[in-house]
Amino acid sequence: MSHPPRTDRDRRALWRSPLRGPWLTSVFGLVLLFGIPVLFVTGLLSYAAYNPDLSPVNDETPDKGLLGFYLFSWPTDPYWLYRVTQGVHVTLGIVLVPVLLAKLWSVIPKLFAWPPVRSVGHGLERLSLLALVGGALFEFATGVLNVQLDYIFPGSFYPLHFYGAWIFMAALVVHVALRFPRMVRALRSRDLRAELRTRASDTRPEPPDETGLVSPAPAAPTMSRRGALALVGTGSLALLVVTAGQSIGGALRTSALLAPRGRNPGRGPNGFQINKTAMAVGIRARDIGPEWRLVVRGAGRETVLTRERLLRLEQHGAALPIACVEGWSTSDQGWEGVRLADLAALVGHAERPPKVLVESVQRHGSFRSVVLSDSQVRDPRSLLALKVNGADLSPDHGYPARVIVPGAPGVHNTKWVGRLTFGEMA
Repeated sequence: MSHPPRTDRDRRALWRSPLRGPWLTSVFGLVLLFGIPVLFVTGLLSYAAYNPDLSPVNDETPDKGLLGFYLFSWPTDPYWLYRVTQGVHVTLGIVLVPVLLAKLWSVIPKLFAWPPVRSVGHGLERLSLLALVGGALFEFATGVLNVQLDYIFPGSFYPLHFYGAWIFMAALVVHVALRFPRMVRALRSRDLRAELRTRASDTRPEPPDETGLVSPAPAAPTMSRRGALALVGTGSLALLVVTAGQSIGGALRTSALLAPRGRNPGRGPNGFQINKTAMAVGIRARDIGPEWRLVVRGAGRETVLTRERLLRLEQHGAALPIACVEGWSTSDQGWEGVRLADLAALVGHAERPPKVLVESVQRHGSFRSVVLSDSQVRDPRSLLALKVNGADLSPDHGYPARVIVPGAPGVHNTKWVGRLTFGEMA
């Protein structure tokens, strides 16, 4: 502090690792260049799965404008689609965290370059880097916090993550356009197999070049580039092991140490994971007790059903999982109940059942209602479920009745249903 660096070279000399250089940075960048577009596409698919064009009830991102151009009606086949796409999104995002941190470590001298702005063009480039680095940290941080249900950031996760993704991707496209030729040259400058055979004692700094990543005063190596790649790869592999089980299921579920809901949901027919308990959303005993009624409306008609009357209607079964936006999913569960299409027929929609507004009796919390598309209603596997795996639903799984729809996000499989409104009123 008594002798602050006066030149850019002096500042870069503060970062003395002999591993830093265009080649190592480009290796980390190449991994991210393949992984981040997959995250972006699966994220868009997750947003599309909410069918936000159906109703403002479904849309957590107001004023999306042209950013909603890709939206389409989410299909019910294959029924495991959302389970796969969201599982990939969350698992890959967590696995890439060590790579992202290593990439930022490798370029940290550039973040403190002096002077910070040398020209208008350089200033615009630095601004894009601010959006790139800030966007990356924001997207990964909010994604990990959402998986852990730690909503310490202001506002709703959905619009923050959605708009943050578009800002980040715009900055990434600019960065790749500017840096891709340089990255290719850097990757070709050294042989990967040779680097993987080089020990720490034989590791040498990369030749100085215009990137400014190579230290002008490198320290003696304490790790080889092979060791650095192995360290990052091992970190990613470890995160894969403790994350992927929550999406894959089976015996691997016990390895999902990062799963936020506990790895032992109990035994018996209702012994599978849940997102929110009845207590957490304010469900009272009288809300789901003997006085509970299901109100079904549509085509100017209304009918009120007790649970006993629902059980006397024709019952159907479907083997479907529950897959949530946080990345966890269940295995296929055996649901039994009344088809949504049959309930639509009770109120005058027998031929071509329309969309439906599903409303829960829960007192507070998000996703108390949802609009399902006509194609979701018409799928014979879409049920107002009354039982699961041969037993009555437990209160935490939505007793006395819940919706189960193939391919829908978990929050659209509304629990504690109190009203169904079919048609344009939805």
